[in-house]
Amino acid sequence: MTSRLLLVVLFASLAATAQPPAETAQDSPRAALQAFADACRASRFDEAARYLELPPALSARGPELARRLKTVLDRHLWVDPETASPESAGDARDGLPAGIDQLGTIRAEHGVREPVRLAHLGDRWAFSRATVSRVDAWYEELPDTWLRERLPAVLLRPGPRELLYWQWLALPLLVVAAWALGRLLGGLTRRVLARVFARTQTTWDDRLLQRVAPPLALAWALVLLAVAAAFLGLAVPARKFLGSLLGAAGALTVFWALWRSVDIGSDFLKTRPWAQQSPSSRNLVSVGVKLFKVFVLIGAVVTALAALGYPVATLLAGLGIGGIAIAFGAQKTIENLFGSVALAVDQPFRVGDLVKVEDFTAEVESIGLRSTRFRTPERSLITIPNGKVAEMKLESLAARDRLRLSLTLGLSHRTTEAQLRAVLAGVERALREHPKTADDGVVASFKAIGAMALEVEVGAWIATRDAAEFAAVRQDLLLALLKVIEGAGTSLAPPPVMPIK
Repeated sequence: MTSRLLLVVLFASLAATAQPPAETAQDSPRAALQAFADACRASRFDEAARYLELPPALSARGPELARRLKTVLDRHLWVDPETASPESAGDARDGLPAGIDQLGTIRAEHGVREPVRLAHLGDRWAFSRATVSRVDAWYEELPDTWLRERLPAVLLRPGPRELLYWQWLALPLLVVAAWALGRLLGGLTRRVLARVFARTQTTWDDRLLQRVAPPLALAWALVLLAVAAAFLGLAVPARKFLGSLLGAAGALTVFWALWRSVDIGSDFLKTRPWAQQSPSSRNLVSVGVKLFKVFVLIGAVVTALAALGYPVATLLAGLGIGGIAIAFGAQKTIENLFGSVALAVDQPFRVGDLVKVEDFTAEVESIGLRSTRFRTPERSLITIPNGKVAEMKLESLAARDRLRLSLTLGLSHRTTEAQLRAVLAGVERALREHPKTADDGVVASFKAIGAMALEVEVGAWIATRDAAEFAAVRQDLLLALLKVIEGAGTSLAPPPVMPIK
């Protein structure tokens, strides 16, 4: 019951505060402006003259003055009838005397702002006598007066977007002329810049100039078209419309030049030493270029729509929501992509390196955008997503500057003390005499008396990173150790006898 009462009170308060739409009185300033505009658009200037407070000296020129006034207002003061007062008495809060409403001001000679006002004539509102007396002076200051006085009346009628028909006919000609001159100026600009860039030692600037040549010509064409459009004498809405088109075209030109420049930047980055040494870095640059082009395309569309006056806030909000949805849906893909970025930046290993990854040792075969592949000694292939690889404990065996030879010799129990000492001295001598053995870290010591043999620990650092070379050096050392044992007069312990089951 309480909720119903609250709803009733809420609706009652809304109904009390709601203002009904104001009705337009037939003898109001809004009605007069609308009738004047409709008559002028239909070229019924004799009817439009009814809304001019004509002095006796100008009473015979009513239609001509109505046409001229409409031209002046279109150029300097575009008046929307909806902004005028809908009441018969006009706007009583403008601070002007009763029966006078001001629509705005026009910049006249010497920059003086002169008012444009309506006066109440009893049964209707009309442009005041003072305003009508200034129409000729305002009209004569227009730059295209000579052309307007000589064109047929049909070409002076407003068409779509408040462009006169003669202006619609002139625009294509201006576009063609601006494009031709723009290509000419673009070529001249490119030649001048080419001479400047020829003095540099780099080549990327010359390629960049070649890539941005078409956008440069278009930019010149848009500048020339904007300059030429200023001489068309466009009405305020037409100027805004053409300005928005030129703004959108200018934004697209900038993004077009940026789009064509991205490949030059990509090629430049791929020639850097860090990219030459890492295939994954080159792949990352390629992916970054593609993503950047997507952002350039989105930016071009959004900027062009904003320049054309479309509300882009809703579009951006939609893109934000869509981006969040994509981020949730492609969480693993994005994680792996950032993992590849981390691997490219840190470079814990490279393709061809021998690495130890937690519980296995393998050679890095490829580093992709999503995963990394490892080739094991058994020639099997292990694929791990980059997001997990970036979090794993990695040990790069290829980063070692030398490899360790470590083994245990088992001598026969019949080996005497003198023979054992001879073996130890000979083993140490053989290790130190080899050219690939580092001086430090040589080990040749009697380790233990085992149940099956006398154990001699042997160790040395081999100055190589290559596994094949290490295997060859190990073979030479093992043969040298067998020769030392044989020369000492002893032998290796026989292998244990396996019980017969």
